[in-house]
Amino acid sequence: MAKGPRTVLPIPDGISERVRVGTSGWSYPGWRPGFYPAGLQPSEFLGYYAERFPTVELNTTGYRLPAEDQFRRWAEQVPDGFEFAPKLPGHRLRGLDEFAERAHALGDRLGPVRVSLKNARDEGVLELLLGSLDPTLRLAFDLEHPSWAGIEERLALAGAVRVNDLDHPAPFRYLRRREPPDDEFAARIRELQEPAYVYFRHEDAPTAPAYAAQLRALLSAA
Repeated sequence: MAKGPRTVLPIPDGISERVRVGTSGWSYPGWRPGFYPAGLQPSEFLGYYAERFPTVELNTTGYRLPAEDQFRRWAEQVPDGFEFAPKLPGHRLRGLDEFAERAHALGDRLGPVRVSLKNARDEGVLELLLGSLDPTLRLAFDLEHPSWAGIEERLALAGAVRVNDLDHPAPFRYLRRREPPDDEFAARIRELQEPAYVYFRHEDAPTAPAYAAQLRALLSAA
């Protein structure tokens, strides 16, 4: 496998145990050569990525559910301690047990699950998801409609969180960001006491891995 300079700076003890920074996906040919070396094959992208970041969002599961063997192959390509964050569309109410079973094929590489709900508030759907999904999964609800305001306490009672919420008590944090990190954002992350996952959303250009590396650099400067 082609090697390039490592983009990750060490993070001070304590922060490194709580904050995991990555990107929204990894399989983007447009990231070559800006992030991936020019000669690197797409089949080698994940291994190269996992040498530089400790986590990644697994967005392909939001479009179709891969076979269990595919989850195992992904897990085999990454080092110990790496975590995938699979996406579950909240409208996919059939096959929740199957989703959990296949996600667990990642073994100890399974991180939090991002549950995407794009529609207006429907607490019946929320309760169905909370009651049906495997309780061992760490759920982060990505609630795009403003009518979901105030749902954070209900999620916390179920051990779940709302994506991008930093203002309410929660067992962990799950943040998604498109903009580059700045000192203020890094300071808020540094102050967290609970585990946090931070993912930079992808663009055609390799801005996401650049921003992820920048945040790690800001945290390392603490």
